[in-house]
Formats: sequence, structure tokens, C-alpha cells
Amino acid sequence: MKILKYIIVCGILIMPMACEDYLDVNPKGTMSDSQLNTPEMVEKMVLAAYSHVENDNREQSPWLFSDIRSGDAYKGGSNSADMAWGGDIEVTSTIKESSVEYAYKWERAYVAISRANNALARINNLTEAEYPDKVKRSAEMRFLRSFQLFQIKQVFNHVVWVDETMSNDDLLTESNVKYTDQELWGKIIEDFEYATNNLPVDNIDIGRVSKYSAMSFLVKALMYAAYVQNPDYTIDHIDQAKLQRVVDLAGQIQASGKYKLNDDFAKNFLWEFETKSTSEVTESIFAVQSTHDDGTTYGRMNQFGMLSYPQSPEYGCCVMHLPSQNLVNAYKTDPATGLPLFDTFNEGVQLTTGEDIDAHPEVTVDPRLMHTVAFIGKPYKYDVDYPLPESGIRGGGYYGTFLSLKEVETFNCPCYRVALWFRASSLNRDLIRYDEVLLLKAEALIQLGGAGNLEEARQIINQIRTRAQQSTGRLVMKDGKPSANFKIGEYPAAGWTKEYAWEAFKFEYRLEMAMEARTGFDLVRWGILGETLNKYYEVEKTRRTAYMTNAAFTLHKHEYLPIPNREITYSKGVYQQNLNYDKI
Repeated sequence: MKILKYIIVCGILIMPMACEDYLDVNPKGTMSDSQLNTPEMVEKMVLAAYSHVENDNREQSPWLFSDIRSGDAYKGGSNSADMAWGGDIEVTSTIKESSVEYAYKWERAYVAISRANNALARINNLTEAEYPDKVKRSAEMRFLRSFQLFQIKQVFNHVVWVDETMSNDDLLTESNVKYTDQELWGKIIEDFEYATNNLPVDNIDIGRVSKYSAMSFLVKALMYAAYVQNPDYTIDHIDQAKLQRVVDLAGQIQASGKYKLNDDFAKNFLWEFETKSTSEVTESIFAVQSTHDDGTTYGRMNQFGMLSYPQSPEYGCCVMHLPSQNLVNAYKTDPATGLPLFDTFNEGVQLTTGEDIDAHPEVTVDPRLMHTVAFIGKPYKYDVDYPLPESGIRGGGYYGTFLSLKEVETFNCPCYRVALWFRASSLNRDLIRYDEVLLLKAEALIQLGGAGNLEEARQIINQIRTRAQQSTGRLVMKDGKPSANFKIGEYPAAGWTKEYAWEAFKFEYRLEMAMEARTGFDLVRWGILGETLNKYYEVEKTRRTAYMTNAAFTLHKHEYLPIPNREITYSKGVYQQNLNYDKI
């Protein structure tokens, strides 16, 4: 039997048979193809597909493809040469079609897709009598396939649709531009629809996709598809029917009684409060599952946060994925109303350290700032006995002194481990939460317009803000005093026009989901990434003079990363490069 030794043609041909003779090997102890076609082996293949849910290594983490190209984060590290390809993404102007790291992103996604499709093809050949879970597992695999396609479509836009019916010969001729943007969204939506309609409310095992987790991704995919893009990435129109479906589906999730907002925002980012039972009413809807002490060398640790820890004796590495000054400023509020400063947030006092916060008690902030950003001199991840030391910052002259908090745990947590010279924890990472579903519903309501819809959106946004207002119990110094001057208010009904509501929503979504690999992709779907980044760069060039000098975004090009050159080569020219990038 032929075994694929190398990933070729974009990682898509991860099938039992390769297409080139020079890839033939004679492995020992292999199983025949037919031996895999049993319910027992299919179950193992299903688990193998799950193992690739965001199974990126630390240098392929989603924040590199979203947060640092949104204005929310700096790459971090020792200097711009440290993971230089990430620095290219951060400043945009030096993005290279030849960067092999983009190919890694592409290939890893298609390895994951191939696992789902391989399992799905074998499931299809079993009867329900042989495999009672046939329909349910089919739904899970279709969800995982389109989950992966969703992730890379956000990055590259023109990706290749692959399903379980396609042969190797089919894959060799399949183009990344076979389907229009809307057609590809339609295929992803169809998979999420199937999963929603064929999965149980309770899928027994923690980490498996269920009816409402599939429905939540259906909501998200519909919201992306609703912003109908022209070929040059501008927004042609917003599909009102899709918006209404978002409202209806989100309403079903609300009515299910399965989910609620935690009483403290902090609980979303602490290992001790993770969902432990499928019957638990929780805020987490679908999450990357992490482990420690599972019999493997290091466990399945949280890769998203592996580079985010301080460079101090207790942690040791690597001070990357750093919140930007712009993001920190966005959490400033009006001292009288507690509302965001839409137009002036980036002006005035710059809070850069804990000393700055203490020296300017007149500056009020949204409590979510201290859940999201670590400041020198303030408790790191709610640990009042460990104020972040200045010595924990690496490359501060380049990237400032903020650290990201949501994805890390303290060294005192039973979940914390040292993996070689890296630090990590088994903290799960939410891929979608109830707060995000509520905000997506609010977005759809605002875009639909009408007095009733706008009022419901205002109530949702205020519900999110009220939770933030009440999430200050852990935001204290050792003496029990608040770590900052917190002030957050609700939006009043007066003046809540569609235009004002839209500005309020965009701000709210950013503040709630900051540093979770959302913002950059949101700016693309709204059609405003270019204008947002170029405005951001104007100021950042004066703050980060060591590396931001040539930062610039080219409209109708940089909205997406280029199709990796080596994938185009492997496809023998079947794949087409994205708009305005150099062709090979």
C-alpha cells in the first residue's frame, strides 16, 4: 500500500494512497485499509479528528493571524527579528507570499480536514445497525470539517472545498477559486446546519460538539456570510435574511436554558471554573480541551498562551502577544457616564504601568481592562502576592510593558506546567461563548434596524456591560483596594439611533473579546480593516519607532493573507493567488 510521507498539494492529500511513486514506503506494522472500516476503528478516527481542533503549535496560534493585525496587539518577543514573519503581519507592508509559516497554517488545517473526511467516508460505509452512532458521528465530522474551513477562510479567503466523496485525482484538479465567496460560505453553513439538525442537546462527553455548539457556529458563519463581499473585499450589501436567521437561531440558544453569563467575567479564564459536566449550565459553548498529567510527556497544553508568560523566574518565557497601547486606551471611560470614549480614547493620559494608573485616579476604566491586560506593579492574573515585576518584561523598548492575561494561568495553579523552556497550562480556550452569541445577535438586530430591534440590542449590550460592572471582586491589590478606578455605565435609551448603536456595538465587541483572536477577522467582515489599521499606524509610528516606521496597509490586498507560494507550486498552478499579491 502507498503511504503519504510528505504533505503535498496543500496538505489535502492526506489519504491512504499518495499520487507520486517517490513517496512509496514500506512501513512495518501497518493496517490494511479494510481493517479501518469497523465501528471500533472509526471511533478512534473520530477522536483523531477532534484532536486537531485548534491543534496549532505555539508558533501558529490564531492570535498571530488576527490580534496583531487589528490594532489590539503587538507581536512581542525580543525584537522584530523574533518570529519575523509575525512582525510582517503586524506591520502589514512586508507580508510575503513566500513565507513558509503561512503554508504551515494552510497545511495543518487540511490535515485536520482530511481526518474529518476520512472518518466521514468510513462512517458512510457503515449501516446504522453496525454503528448506532452513525448519524451523530457524521454530524460531528461535518462540523469539524467546516470548523477548520471557517478558520482558514478567515485568513486566506479563497480556500479549497474538500469533502469525503473526493478522490485523490479530484483533489489534484480542485481549485481554490472554484466557488465564489458566497458559495463557499454556503457550503460551510450547510455543514453547520446538518450538525445542528442531527446532534443531541447533550453529546455526553465534554469537548464533543453538541446541537447548540453547532448552532452557535452556524450563527457565526451566517453573520460572516451576511456581509456580502465584492471581489475587491469591499462590502456590496448586508443580507437581511441571514441577519434574521442569526436573530432567530440566537434566540433558540437563549431559550434552551443551557447557557448563562458567569457572574464574574474572570471565571471564563480560570482553570478552576471550567465546565466539568455536560449538564452544567455554563457560559462556555465550545472550547479547545487541554490536559495535564494525562500519561503523555507534557499533556495537551494550551498552545494559544504558551508564548504569553512573563520572562521571570516563576514563569520564564516568552512575552509575546502583547496588548497594544491603543487597546489599553480603548478601556478608558467617561468619568461621568462610564461609557466608552469613541473618538478620544487614544488621546490624553497614557496608562502604561501600574504607577500611571495610581498617579491618575481621575482616569476611569472599564473593569475588563484588568481582566485582559497585565500592568507592571499590578497583580498578575488576580494573584495579589505576585505584582508583575519590571524584570518580567522582555524587549520592552520595542513592544511596551503590557502582558496578555486571558490565556494564561498562575504558577500556583495545579494546571501549570513547564514544557522544556516554555510555560503552559491546561486552561481550556473557548472558541465560542454565550457572551459572543449574545453580541452577534445584538449586531444582527442593529443592522436590521427598527425601534424594537434596536432596543433589544441595547438591552443585550447593557447586559454584557452590567456583568463587567460586577466583575471587580478579583481586581484588587493585596490591601483589598481596587487595582484601578473602575467606572462603567449602561447605554441610555435616549439617543440610541442605529448609527450610534453600531459604534457602541463595535466597541463592545472589541472590549469583550479582546486578545481572543477575533478583532482582526471582524474588521475584515465589516469591510474596515484597512482604514482601521492605517489610522492605528499613524499613531503607533510615534510610539513604536523601532519597527513601525514602514507600517502600511494596502486596500484591496491586505484584507487577507496571500495564498502561500509553495501551495500554488504544489498544485501545479491550479490555485490562484489572492488579489494584488505577486504571482509566481
